[in-house]
Amino acid sequence: MRKIPPEQIIKKVSQTNSHWENGQIDEDIGQMKKRKYFELFYPLVTTDVQRAVVLMGPRRVGKTIILWQTIQKLIDSGKTPQDIIYLSLDTPLFHSFSLEDLLDIYREIVDDLSGKIVIFDEIQYLKNWDIQLKVLVDNYKKTKFIASGSAAGALKRKSQESGAGRFTDFMLPPLTFYEFLDLRDLTESFFPKGNDAIKNIDELNHQFINYLNYGGFPEAIFNRAIQKDPQRFIRSDIIDKVLLRDLPSLYGIQDTQELNRLFSTLAYQTGNEISLTDLSKHSGVAKDTIKRYLEYLEAAFLIQTVKRVDDHCKTFKRRNYFKVYLTNPSMYSAIYNPVSEDDPETLGSLVETAIFSQYMHSSTAMQKIHYARWKSGKGEVDLVALKDNGKPDFCVEVKWSDRNVDKPQRFSNLIEFCKRNQIEKAVITTKTRSQKVTFDHINFEFTPSAKACYFIGINASDAEARLMKTIHSY
Repeated sequence: MRKIPPEQIIKKVSQTNSHWENGQIDEDIGQMKKRKYFELFYPLVTTDVQRAVVLMGPRRVGKTIILWQTIQKLIDSGKTPQDIIYLSLDTPLFHSFSLEDLLDIYREIVDDLSGKIVIFDEIQYLKNWDIQLKVLVDNYKKTKFIASGSAAGALKRKSQESGAGRFTDFMLPPLTFYEFLDLRDLTESFFPKGNDAIKNIDELNHQFINYLNYGGFPEAIFNRAIQKDPQRFIRSDIIDKVLLRDLPSLYGIQDTQELNRLFSTLAYQTGNEISLTDLSKHSGVAKDTIKRYLEYLEAAFLIQTVKRVDDHCKTFKRRNYFKVYLTNPSMYSAIYNPVSEDDPETLGSLVETAIFSQYMHSSTAMQKIHYARWKSGKGEVDLVALKDNGKPDFCVEVKWSDRNVDKPQRFSNLIEFCKRNQIEKAVITTKTRSQKVTFDHINFEFTPSAKACYFIGINASDAEARLMKTIHSY
């Protein structure tokens, strides 16, 4: 069998790193507006701290784009183009190489690795990547290493196990509704600077439904072909690759159809309370297997389960019931059909999913979010945030309707929950109306769901930014 000559490999590396020739990355990527998260990620690359940066997140949220934008900013800031190398481990030519092998190839091109920045994209395809990366960090103290991968949970666990003190993890989630508008320069159209009043609620709701159908992915918001057929792009290029390739290879799953069937069931139930018994019945998957699969799907950042509290905000010792949310509402339209105004029941579940997913942009907020259910399932509050002492902080009831805005007494479950837990203020989302009402000593704030989603996303990502700056002190 013929051996691949080194010069062939070097040629491929040089083609991939076209910025070596002219100091410019791909024109299309270079013209893209940067995500808000870029401002948080870039300082981790330029800091003198001797750590590898591990960029993780679900598929197609823009990890590779952020890496290339980082390369361009480094060059624009005076870094020599040849001092930065990008290597995608998804490239078939590199499948048989270790990280050290790839570093040797780069050394043949530049000789000295001091001051160089080495980027390994799609690192989840490499066995024992965490151990290999740790060795590189220890052995090449004057070289900066950056890695990225899509199987977020598995990457994070390995990073924490092997890279303690040597890796800095950075999670890149799907787009918030704010980013969905901001990347297309639409924020001023709805929210003039310094004003939270909505200029055109009907058009904002139209954009919000677009966000539900395809808006979590940067690539989709600029590609009309994807917008017309989100099922093909999201289903085949994102969900199927995770369910049929990433998770089976990481966890040794044999029955991929079983996993696929369970995920489809979970997607249909997004925003609803479920139990292991019901899941097993509807998906045909055994309970013990479901427990494992739930862990895997959360690790892949496809779903998030939420714990239940009772009407006194007490958690349950046995987790018989829980809520499940898609981490990105767009995945529903990929599996079933795009949602529209003609399907209020599905739209209601996806609106709640979208609002919940904004909280996922703050790691501290996510740890506090629960839901309340009591009286054998008759009483429920959609979202309840707990303080560190277990007491309720705030609660949100999600509606896609303007009914009962003038009749707060109709929200009897919410009133009961607030009074029992001494909550003075509650938020109820609507379709179009904004109003503040005091009833039974409780201050109700009615606000459109799209507006709530917009500002929750801003506040959650801002909170995460403050946390990261505190942790990394840059």
